[in-house]
Amino acid sequence: MAKDIPETTGVDPLTGKPEWALSRRERRAADRARQGLPPRRRRWPWVVLVLLVLVGMAAFAFRDRLAALAPAPEQAAVAAGPEAPRLTQINADELTVLEPTTLRRVVKVIGPLRPSRRSDLSAEAAGQVEAVTVRPGDSVAAGQVLVQVDVERLTLDLNLARSNAEATRSQLSLAERQLERQQQLVERGVAAENTVAELQTNAEALRANLSAQEDQIAAAELSLNRATVRAPFDGVVASRSIDPGAVVAAGTPLLTIVDLRQMEMVGSTPVSAGAALAAGQEVELEVNGVDGRTFSGTVQRIAPVAEEGTRTLTVYVGVDNADGTLLGGMFASGEIVTAEARDALALPRGAIREDGGDHVLVVEDGALARRDVTLGKEWPGGLVQVEGLEAGARVVTADLPDLEAGEPVELVDF
Repeated sequence: MAKDIPETTGVDPLTGKPEWALSRRERRAADRARQGLPPRRRRWPWVVLVLLVLVGMAAFAFRDRLAALAPAPEQAAVAAGPEAPRLTQINADELTVLEPTTLRRVVKVIGPLRPSRRSDLSAEAAGQVEAVTVRPGDSVAAGQVLVQVDVERLTLDLNLARSNAEATRSQLSLAERQLERQQQLVERGVAAENTVAELQTNAEALRANLSAQEDQIAAAELSLNRATVRAPFDGVVASRSIDPGAVVAAGTPLLTIVDLRQMEMVGSTPVSAGAALAAGQEVELEVNGVDGRTFSGTVQRIAPVAEEGTRTLTVYVGVDNADGTLLGGMFASGEIVTAEARDALALPRGAIREDGGDHVLVVEDGALARRDVTLGKEWPGGLVQVEGLEAGARVVTADLPDLEAGEPVELVDF
């Protein structure tokens, strides 16, 4: 349905709107204008403005009143008491609890192990091998018979030498009796002088012959003894090169005996470390294949000349192996202790503060305290030996340059 529009077509001169579109307030204003009356003015903006001015004046007056009643800053500070000191937090990893320790300066060394005692046994008498009593891996005792060479021919040679010597000894005895009787005859003038000289020459020749035959006996006895090969010391058979029935000549390799109770490391170390090395220095070794165990050794000797090409020195280290754990050919690595300080107190070099002399900051009774220290030798790992502190001291070792003595602290994560 279409909306009815009033037929009035007049336009209000104040608003420029048709009369039918005027609001009630606008109609009242139009009526006052036709009657010649002035338009009504709105008073509420002026009322709001006056109220705001009054509120502002009251606020300023109240502030001045509070300022007059408030105490002076000095009085307020006295009333509030002393300001609480600043509390610094220090983590556990920023402190070091000082404990006695062993400081060491070491030189690295690597190399294989070998038995310190080894004997390569060879035949000293020619002949046929009758028996070999041991095999590789067998333990042997000093003096034990290991190899026996046929002694039949050697025994015959010895017996012949003894027989020849005995015959010569009898001949010499007869010649000496004849010489003595001839000298008696010469003294009585019964025999000529030249007969004595001949008998003396014969006796001297027999003496020389007997001496040579006695040497032959000794040589035959030695050959007979050498036909029996014995262990030179307590040890283990490392290798065997001969079997029974073989014919050997003097010098033929037979067996190798080693003593595993004492091992030797043939180590290599840089020639630059040679000046710090000396016989008798302690060595700590780790051996490949023997996990979780460290072996102690001692430097026995040092090669006087470096190896060409590698520029390394050979260092011989003795290692005790009473339980037989170590075997020849194992590879070892270790550290030669060239300097040592036991039960020493040491700190990282960065913990030493130098303002006003060498000192450190320690935590005592919840605050930092200054402790003067005397510095000693410097050690690997950036450590320096110190004096002037006691074991158990909690020393600030972190890079915290703003800390000062007397400053209260709180320990965190302890």
